[in-house]
Amino acid sequence: MSPTANHWSDRAKSADRIDHSNGSDPVDRTDGTGRTDDRAPVHCHGHGPCRPSDVRSAIRRAVAGRGRTVGGPYDEEALSDALLVASELTTNAILHGGGITDYDVDVDGPAVRVSVSDRSDRLPVVSDPLDDQGRRRTGGRGWPIVCRLACDVRVSGLPSGGKRITAVVPVS
Repeated sequence: MSPTANHWSDRAKSADRIDHSNGSDPVDRTDGTGRTDDRAPVHCHGHGPCRPSDVRSAIRRAVAGRGRTVGGPYDEEALSDALLVASELTTNAILHGGGITDYDVDVDGPAVRVSVSDRSDRLPVVSDPLDDQGRRRTGGRGWPIVCRLACDVRVSGLPSGGKRITAVVPVS
């Protein structure tokens, strides 16, 4: 998979952004020696690797901040969709992608954009809900949920390896 650059560069200029790499949020990207390592797990609040709840919290803060600055309401049901998409992306990164290496949350107009990076170059796949014996499989529903709830989904390769999945979900 080849690296792809700036899918939303024209839209990002006006976006309300929570950037988890600039020190404004307590995210530690060091490898334990003080060196920054883009492939090390993202440590949130100085306590171990990022969890789905950390990304959901970032979405809540970003959407609430948007409401304060532009005065626009957001739809609670749509916000729930964005939180579910964040949970699925982060859980998939942990289970199938070798862990979360980075994440960003942007609010751009009526939508929230959540990006989650992991170590794996493997693309997401849709699994057959039934196994070879016709029994229902457990799991395998996260990627279809992401694709159904998001109005735009992009997967891009990272120069240092791994991938970044970005989903845009309307919240108003």
